[in-house]
Amino acid sequence: MKTMIKAGILAVLLGMAAAQAADFKVGVVDTERVLRESAPAVMAENKIEKEFSGRDQEIKKLVKQAKELQVLLEKEDSKFSDADRRNKERELTTMNSELQRMQREFREDLNMRKNEELAIVLEQANKAIQAIAETDKYDLILQEAVYRNPKIDITDRVIKHLAESKADSKAGK
Repeated sequence: MKTMIKAGILAVLLGMAAAQAADFKVGVVDTERVLRESAPAVMAENKIEKEFSGRDQEIKKLVKQAKELQVLLEKEDSKFSDADRRNKERELTTMNSELQRMQREFREDLNMRKNEELAIVLEQANKAIQAIAETDKYDLILQEAVYRNPKIDITDRVIKHLAESKADSKAGK
């Protein structure tokens, strides 16, 4: 008799859990995709590219000059006096050191700016996710998952919401 009562209680509890689970609404967002494909992310990438293009061109120019000097030293080595060759080698060493410094600073500054811009995009994405969750009455939205069933993946909706938000903010200006 006791086992029968326990089994009955267990069945009732399992039935209640299943009923509640049916009402539980879950969504999943691929944050990496949002940070790559959303309108704010693309705009941030273009902004950074424009911001750093001058420095990139300057570095490319210095790389070209260093290569030209290297080729000159290799091809015309016998035509230079010892003093001229040492001066050219010193000049090349200085150029290479300057180039390495510029490249390191460029990478550091670029990474810092990308992180700043991505933080802004992520904040906008979080607001979009919050809005979707409230509108559609989600109980839980995960931003990272090892596996996402396409039925609960709302990444496209978040990207669309961000595009609409950008269009709305431009229209309001």
